[in-house]
Amino acid sequence: MSERASCPCGSRLPYDDCCRPFHDGASAPTAVQLMRSRFSAYALGLVEHVSRTWDPGTRPEPLDLDDGITWRRLQIVDTARGGQDDTEGVVEFRASYRTEEGAGLLHERSRFRRDGDRWLYVDGVVLQN
Repeated sequence: MSERASCPCGSRLPYDDCCRPFHDGASAPTAVQLMRSRFSAYALGLVEHVSRTWDPGTRPEPLDLDDGITWRRLQIVDTARGGQDDTEGVVEFRASYRTEEGAGLLHERSRFRRDGDRWLYVDGVVLQN
């Protein structure tokens, strides 16, 4: 990905100034920033980041990303807690994608927890649109 290309998470920031530091191993300071970095990792096929930021107690093994899905757009709908001083957080999002069958939308309310200085994705509930 080009250094100045817009980040896949939709922040309108360049990738290098947005999700790339988290993909390179930096800790996301908030649950919503981790959510954005995870979306970008799915969009870019960065399975290591997705795995590293998934709570080991709920992470599937093996973790494989579906190459048949193209993640297109992320919309943050709502957040609860998940700030720099919190230990838990919730991020509700809508993620648009495309497959051979056509366009789709994943609407999920995700739970996150802090482990030391790192946020981890725990699990999510898929919501009906």
